[in-house]
Amino acid sequence: MKAPWSAWWQRWPHWVARATMLWAVLYAGFGLVCALTGTSLLHHGGGSGASWPGWAVMAVGVSAAAVSGAVVVYGLRPALRVLLLALCVLAGMAAFSLLMDVITLMVAQGVDSPASTANKVLAAVGAALLAATVRSDRMSAGTAVRAWSVAPRLVQLVAWAGTLAFVPYAAMKLIWACGGTFAGITGQEMLAVSERNGASALFLTLESWGLDPTALLATLGVFLLWGLVRPWGQVFPRWTLFLRGRRVPRWLPLAPALLGAATLAPYGVMGIGYLALATAGAVTMRHGDFHSSGDALLVGWIGVIAFAVYGVALTIAARSYWLRTRPARRMPVDAKSVRGQSDTPDRPFMPERM
Repeated sequence: MKAPWSAWWQRWPHWVARATMLWAVLYAGFGLVCALTGTSLLHHGGGSGASWPGWAVMAVGVSAAAVSGAVVVYGLRPALRVLLLALCVLAGMAAFSLLMDVITLMVAQGVDSPASTANKVLAAVGAALLAATVRSDRMSAGTAVRAWSVAPRLVQLVAWAGTLAFVPYAAMKLIWACGGTFAGITGQEMLAVSERNGASALFLTLESWGLDPTALLATLGVFLLWGLVRPWGQVFPRWTLFLRGRRVPRWLPLAPALLGAATLAPYGVMGIGYLALATAGAVTMRHGDFHSSGDALLVGWIGVIAFAVYGVALTIAARSYWLRTRPARRMPVDAKSVRGQSDTPDRPFMPERM
């Protein structure tokens, strides 16, 4: 017998539009409060600033509330689906760089603008709810769990590319963490820069031990990437002790994968464009904490290429995981009888090949 929460969760197509409407009301209220109090929702916002982002947030929330309310009353009509998709895109754009805020919070125990981060969190939740509402009319008569499967060879090659892209980045970070010199700056100078920029005590302690936290985060990112393409990302392996053999919830790897892909892929691609212009001399590259623009450009290329290749690889791997783990459709009984297969027992499900 299924637990009540499990049965409730499986009925998500019936309640997701109402959940979206509730989120939209809260999001509109958040935007209204920020607009009236002058709280800036920009990345480097302070205590007060331009009010137009708050009004824009409120407009998105009010629109989402109206459209999702129409879905509750009239059902998911084609025109409403288009409006939901447009609002989903806007919410996704508002949630851009949320991952960077999460990393900043982990490293420096603070963010540049709490209001901006809160807006990104709410926008990310809204984008997920809006996307789910768009698909809420596609629930089949029944679903079956797919057997575990390995990603196609091409996707695994992409995962290798995403992994190897982090090797120069991790090596650069570890050189500094171990006290070495790279791009004209020593490990001690880099540690002083981190301390001056407000790095947490944990970050500085790990640096003093020769462990760079961002390199450790890159390792976790690679672990996530391979979990999306290997069977142990669908069924807990033996080394997980009490969890071994159990099914991995789809949202567990997909939530961070989609967040990372939506942030790192566009960030890396845009960064490559900017660095290409800087390399060609079309724009000026500020050296920042480095001794020259050339040193800053070298470090920039290493980091941006890692983010771009990994972000694209994570996007492809997440899509493969999504397709390989989506519930299999069971044919309704009426449809079977029409096709003359009502007395034919169901065949065991075989995973599709991509």
